[in-house]
Amino acid sequence: MTSIHNIQYLRGLAACAVVCFHVSEQFGGPFAVGAAGVDVFFVISGFIMWVTTAGKPAVPWRFMARRITRIVPLYWIVTLLTAAGILIRPQFFYGHVLSLPNFVGSLFFLPVLQGDALHPVVIQGWTLCYEMMFYLVFTLVLFLGERWRLGVLIGALAAIVGLHFVLPAGYAYAYAFSDPVVLEFAAGVIVGRLWRQGARIPLGAALTMVGAGFLLLAVGPLFHADVPRALRWGIPATLIVAGAVFAERARPFRPLALPGFLGDASYSIYLWHVLAAVAATGIVLRIGIPATLQPTVIVVVTIAFSAVLYLLVEKPLVRLLHSPRAKGAAKARHAAAARVASGQS
Repeated sequence: MTSIHNIQYLRGLAACAVVCFHVSEQFGGPFAVGAAGVDVFFVISGFIMWVTTAGKPAVPWRFMARRITRIVPLYWIVTLLTAAGILIRPQFFYGHVLSLPNFVGSLFFLPVLQGDALHPVVIQGWTLCYEMMFYLVFTLVLFLGERWRLGVLIGALAAIVGLHFVLPAGYAYAYAFSDPVVLEFAAGVIVGRLWRQGARIPLGAALTMVGAGFLLLAVGPLFHADVPRALRWGIPATLIVAGAVFAERARPFRPLALPGFLGDASYSIYLWHVLAAVAATGIVLRIGIPATLQPTVIVVVTIAFSAVLYLLVEKPLVRLLHSPRAKGAAKARHAAAARVASGQS
């Protein structure tokens, strides 16, 4: 896939928005809309998964293996360190739930439930549970011929959400995983399909879509509290992502270094930021930063620290797992498994 710079910028923006949301929540601030960064991530995920697989030979096992090696190792590292932090300094991890069932369940994306919500040890990791479910559905769809994939994928995601409204009491996990937020992946897939088909939107219209999306997020608090997240934040997120990619197609531009780097580091920023914020808060309190400046300083230090961890941990890890040698070993294992299955060895 040709690099779409605006996608990277939106990933960085979404990750930083979630950081701002959690720090604002810590100080009783008003930036609840920052949580909508998650919805932008979901739409982007649907878009990227479609764009990177359409028009190419389908190798479902390779697709899922790449998703697992991309997502799981760093998530497990952060889960282990978060669990250690909770055991050592539980007072710094308000709202976290650490138990053996939740620790094991979190590692395999089946954490405990609080109410109807997924609540892993790494609290922001609930989004990865939905991501992994989407990847599983997407992997299964890749077994189909390309002409069938879009309809079956959208139909499957819609059917999953349909279960949310008809399931009887007692199916807690099914109810949680069928939340309408799943439709945000479908929205991203549809945007990706249009983009792959070469659709174009005039620059002015595309920028209007982006502006409308941000405006809808800004006025979101005016909506009734019972409006589903998929409507309140999913629709604006879709407008922002769609407008951004089609604006870039209408007028390409030279990439900007810092926003691009934040996009590259967005997964680390998202995963590390709670641990980083705990450390940043301790530093801020120790050196006596004035109370009015504390939220801003904590946000900046948290993002900077998480970005450094991207360079020190995530980037080398991805390079190791996705190196040509690792790919060759994976191919060899798959070939050996195929020979065993066919009785050749």
